[in-house]
Amino acid sequence: MAGSSLFSLAPYHILSYGTLLGTTFFHTFVGGIVSFQVLARPQFSILMAKLFPVYFTMQTALPVVLALTYPGGSSAPSGIAGVLENSTVLYSIAATFATGLANLAVVGPATTKCMDQRKLQERKDGKKSYDAPPHSQEMTALNKQFAILHGVSSLLNLGTFIGTVVYGFNLASRL
Repeated sequence: MAGSSLFSLAPYHILSYGTLLGTTFFHTFVGGIVSFQVLARPQFSILMAKLFPVYFTMQTALPVVLALTYPGGSSAPSGIAGVLENSTVLYSIAATFATGLANLAVVGPATTKCMDQRKLQERKDGKKSYDAPPHSQEMTALNKQFAILHGVSSLLNLGTFIGTVVYGFNLASRL
């Protein structure tokens, strides 16, 4: 590796992009699915409750790193100034950041709170949230709330993935 490449934004940009895309792809399409298939529901919930804050933090922080390390071209500025000059780059990085932040700051914590409420209700009802119906009115409402929050989180996660892929096509067009 040449000494000058240590001071170039490009390697840090590519490594950040690869980490974001790889992490999002793996968690969404491999790790989460396999974990759900092989772990008992309580263990799966514990695992995801620990993984999601780290995962959503990465989905929020890495787009910032991408914007800060954006490698300009011969006629385009680097960093945030370069991002602001290209609407596709700006929108894809901004969407990726916003969807990650929404999951990290709003939807993720609300989902965790709902899961905790379901655990309390399970103790009251003497029945798991995922057992066959009928359920108490409280559990039925919590299950519905959880399904909505999980769906919103999944859509936000898909938005992060799509934004990352769109940005990758833009990045590849510059090679």
